Amino acid sequence: MTPELWSTTFTTRVAQSMREARKAAGLTMSAVADGCAARGLPEITDQTIKNLESGRRSTITLTDFAVLADVLGVPPITLLFPLGSAETVEVLPGQEVPTWDALAWFTGETPAADPAPPGSARDVLDTFRAHADLAAAARASAALATERRRAASTTPAPDRKAALLELAAGYEEYADADRKELASFRKRMRERGLVPPVLPDDLSAVDQAEDAVRTEDRE
Repeated sequence: MTPELWSTTFTTRVAQSMREARKAAGLTMSAVADGCAARGLPEITDQTIKNLESGRRSTITLTDFAVLADVLGVPPITLLFPLGSAETVEVLPGQEVPTWDALAWFTGETPAADPAPPGSARDVLDTFRAHADLAAAARASAALATERRRAASTTPAPDRKAALLELAAGYEEYADADRKELASFRKRMRERGLVPPVLPDDLSAVDQAEDAVRTEDRE
């Protein structure tokens, strides 16, 4: 396939994905256009959408693409690659690969035989994914502890209450260890010059503890 034909085919695939997402959401072309206007892009009219879906328009800008994905309520990447409906996709001119491999390449998740070079784009992506995993673990262990204590408070059976409280104490130990690991990881991120993501309210103590340590070090 020539580069020119690939470009048109790629856009056609995206437009088809948009059409399917629009229909799945029960939206008319006019409703999508109204959503785009509400997000600051009134130039995306229902005629624009009709031209895209019919193939009369063979290009789309990044800004239009991002806004349309938001209006349709789907992750933008799912519009680029037909995951689940096509085994392979021509990710670049003349490069036909499994659809999942194409998606993973786009998000920087492509596995490599060697570790990502320190400071490389893939290394930074891996670091932020690891941070997300640590934050999720800390929230999960804390939620399990809270749930066991709540269940214990409503259980009349003494043996059952004692068992639940014991489980809660165990999960609280895990939660404390998870928060400490997360705090240490965020400290290492900052030492590398990276700005860690903002933590949810239920993990705000993680940064407060680190702030206290930094204050003590300065004193």
